[in-house]
Amino acid sequence: MKHSSIRYLKFSVEHFFDNCSQTKRQEILFSQRAFTLVELLVTIAIIGVLAAIAVPTYSDYIDKVKAIQAIVDIKHIEQLLESYQSSNGKFPPSLNEIGAQNLLDPWGNPYQYLNLSDPNIKGITGKARKDHNLVPINSDFDLYSMGKDGNSVSPLTAKASRDDIVRANNGRYIGLASKY
Repeated sequence: MKHSSIRYLKFSVEHFFDNCSQTKRQEILFSQRAFTLVELLVTIAIIGVLAAIAVPTYSDYIDKVKAIQAIVDIKHIEQLLESYQSSNGKFPPSLNEIGAQNLLDPWGNPYQYLNLSDPNIKGITGKARKDHNLVPINSDFDLYSMGKDGNSVSPLTAKASRDDIVRANNGRYIGLASKY
């Protein structure tokens, strides 16, 4: 019974198309393949909602990856500085001495270095990075990235410094200034 009804349906469809003109066949086939305006608008709305969710999430992910890269870079520079200190008995006055003067953070800014251990450098303590109590966060040297905005000031609590990637507690903390 099933086979005969399928054959009849197949015969009916073929018979229908045989009796239609070429133009009519194309209209029927086209009308079956086309989307309505409502379907297109719903699809575009769904894509818009997904994009509105995905773009900020992706942007946050990129920011986290860049922060992690800055942390890795700071650890590497810290090792170079400590190696220089063990060879020379003091930290270098700048990053030039260790070959890191051209090293840029993930946001395209140079890493900032300040030797705090050399008493011969006058006025250096005023430039040292400071915590929420305005106490210097390091006693040997400051090393940091100015973060996404490329701006920074001495106290970490300032808005311009919240996105900085800092080395604090003489290297026991390297991370986001806002989390220190």
